[in-house]
Amino acid sequence: MSEYIFTSESVTEGHPDKVCDLIADSILDAALAQDPQSNMAVEATIKDDFVLIYGEANTRAKLDYEAIALDTIRKIGYTEPYHVKVV
Repeated sequence: MSEYIFTSESVTEGHPDKVCDLIADSILDAALAQDPQSNMAVEATIKDDFVLIYGEANTRAKLDYEAIALDTIRKIGYTEPYHVKVV
């Protein structure tokens, strides 16, 4: 194949994908701070005022996932109330 089309996606700060990545990273950071042997595969999804946190958490750390997510959102600058569900 001699021709191809190159495409890429770029999202800006505050985009839901970036917010979700930051929430998941914050959860991982909190786990590693308490238990350096933590193995995490945590994801977050956000739609409007609803945040869903899910995945695998193999850690001895005691984490308040909801508080971490809400604190992360607040630090970004969002002041609206959000509802968090952890499954």
